[in-house]
Order: sequence, then C-alpha cells, then structure tokens
Amino acid sequence: MKENLINDTLNLMKIPGLSGYEDRVRDYISDELSVLGITPFTDKLGNLRIKIPGDGPRIMLFTHMDQLGLIVRQIDENGFLRFERLGGVPEKMLPGQSVVVSTSYGQDFEGVIGIKSHHATRPEEKYTVLPYRDLYVDLGYGSRDAVRSLGIDIGNPIVYKPTADMIAQDRICGTSVDDRAGCAVLLEVARQIHQRTNGGEVHIVFTVQEEFNLRGALPAAQQIKPDIAIQIDLILASDTPDMRDFGEVQLGHGPALSMFSFHGRGTLNGVIPHPELVAFIEDTASSHTIPLQKSAHIGALTDLSYVQLVGDGVASADLGFPMRYSHSSREVCDVNDLVGLTRLLVAMVTSLPSSFSLLRGV
Repeated sequence: MKENLINDTLNLMKIPGLSGYEDRVRDYISDELSVLGITPFTDKLGNLRIKIPGDGPRIMLFTHMDQLGLIVRQIDENGFLRFERLGGVPEKMLPGQSVVVSTSYGQDFEGVIGIKSHHATRPEEKYTVLPYRDLYVDLGYGSRDAVRSLGIDIGNPIVYKPTADMIAQDRICGTSVDDRAGCAVLLEVARQIHQRTNGGEVHIVFTVQEEFNLRGALPAAQQIKPDIAIQIDLILASDTPDMRDFGEVQLGHGPALSMFSFHGRGTLNGVIPHPELVAFIEDTASSHTIPLQKSAHIGALTDLSYVQLVGDGVASADLGFPMRYSHSSREVCDVNDLVGLTRLLVAMVTSLPSSFSLLRGV
C-alpha cells in the first residue's frame, strides 16, 4: 500500500493538469483502474467514476484531479505572456516562478515569470507584492509570431513547473500535492475494495474544476444521488511556526476530519459534517487503531459544499491528509498520513451496516 501511494502521488504530481485541462491526469488514473479490470465512466464535464456494488447507503468518495494555475490572456509583440489567475494562486510568490505552458497538442514549454533584477530594485519596491496583471511569462522567444508558432495562444493553461520529491524519508514535496495525493488515496482504495463482498454501494469519483469554481463534481453527484458523500483533500497543517495558532493538525499524526469549514471570502459556503457520520468515522478509526485528527477553521472550501445540497441533501464529511504550504509550488505531506487515510476509508466502506441511519430529528 505505502509503495503504491508514494509512486502514484509522485507520478501524478509530475503531470500538468490545470482546471478544465485534466485529461492527462484522468488518463493516468484510467490506466491504473484498467489494470484492475475496471472500466471507468467519464461524463461530459470530465469527471471519472467507477461503481462498486453493495448493499445499504450509497456512498460517494471523491477527490479532485485538477490544480490551480494561470491562463494566457495576451501575447505581446515581444513574445511575453500576460495571464489571468485560475484558482487561489498566491500573487506574492509568482515573480521568478518556473512555469509550464501547455498546448492543445499535448506539448509543454517551460518559462519563467519575470522578476525585476535585484540590482535595479528600489528600496521601496523590495517589500511590495505586485498584482498579477503587472507580471508576465518569459518563454525565451523574441516575438509574438515565434510564440504562436509553438501552438501557444490565448486561453492556453499555465501551471507551476511540476516537481515531485521525497524529503526526510516519508515526506512528499512538490507541486499539486493538492490533490494528486487524494487521487492516489482513492486509487489505492479502489485496489483494496474492488473485489470485496461486503459493505455499501461505493462510487469513487475523480472530479474536475474544483480549483476553478468548486462545482465540477456536481454532474457526478446528480447522477449518483449518494446518501453519503466523503470528500478527500488536504487539511491545513498547523505545525509550522507561522501556523501555530491555527489549529492542532500535524504532519505524520494521521488523517484528519474537518469539523467545520467556511470560506469567508466572498463565497458564503462551507460544510458542517453530519453527526452520525462523524460518530461512525470516529468509531471506525478507534476500532482499527488509526489516529484521527480534527480541524475547524475559516478560509478553506471544497466542492463538498455543493455536493451536500444535491437532491434531498447528502450526509457529508471532509476527510483528508495534513499538508503544509497550500497553493504554493512546494506543498508538503507525509505518506504515512496517506496510508492511514486509505486504511480508514477502506474500513469505513467495508463495515458500514446496511441499516445505517442518517435520519435527523427522530
């Protein structure tokens, strides 16, 4: 299990896959599922899903394939690219960042986001965060025509240059740990349960466009009509000097359950998990000796915020792996937390009783 999680996470992190351009990520996952003899279904928006039969409540496990990044807005006469942000890209870390621009032909071209030379920077500029609209990508070409001859045009996706490294033995560091680590976890869950004979009906979904508008999962949820939805994503780690008062979640101390999430920055949405589901998750973790951490904070949001509203309402919970440095080009997680999360999900879907009640107010 651990080796699979390491290999899948690192391999997936190396694949560019901006929101709306998840095709190569989906191909990797589809190929891995095919090895198991599973033929996944892809909807028109690009969500990839599989169904594992069972009795009892219908369970939807899902995680997003896409990553945040940039979109080409303009190519100037000297070949520099102006861009729009797609998702919560931190503007403070963009200057000097290595990036990859992808074409519709599947070719990737490396570039760098320009940064004013240090020797020409005035003292009052040194602590200023430049708005992204003042920045540009330098591909090394000298004209608009030269850039366009590569197949690069307005609308092409740009992501951080992919990196995927192991540090300190069990720590994974690089681009798009959010949420390629989640994809690796659900791939391993599929390996573990695709031939199981007990538990509820399970739908595993690899979703699109979470970083864009959080709604890519909706077509899948509307088709599946789940009773229970569990979303797999990062949980903010609070074990670095700048995060000490944010919570208690630590890398290497096990998976985490979000007890409260709310965006609080223009998007009035969030998730308060279903109490019966919380109790079941806690009991399952305890009975299988899996350490379970908890998180509650404002500032983060997942596509579960919208999935929970499908149909008559869906009993929902966010489960995840602790992660440092979210939305940067060097995110960090601990593979042992991925192992614990996988074990917990497998235990949950194989032990959920067919009579499990989600009724409220009775």
